[in-house]
Amino acid sequence: MKYFTWLLKAAIFFTLFAFALNNQQDATVHFFFGTQWRAPLVLVVLAAFALGLAIGALGMVPRWWKHRVAAHRAQHPPAVPAPELAAPAVPHGL
Repeated sequence: MKYFTWLLKAAIFFTLFAFALNNQQDATVHFFFGTQWRAPLVLVVLAAFALGLAIGALGMVPRWWKHRVAAHRAQHPPAVPAPELAAPAVPHGL
């Protein structure tokens, strides 16, 4: 099984490497106000992928934080104050 995973990883690597070698033509990305970015197509695809990962991870931060706080509260419950030893209040009229 260990060799199969290494073979799969090697196949994925060589496929991506062949993709990079076959897409070395320049691509132009047009932004607003007439600005543009010229780069090899493989870099444009890699940049779009990395930007998508970053935006996705930043979108998950509030949920991760909420679950982290909930897990911390579950492991460390708040201390309950000890009950006071005062006499119970007696209602009037009895």
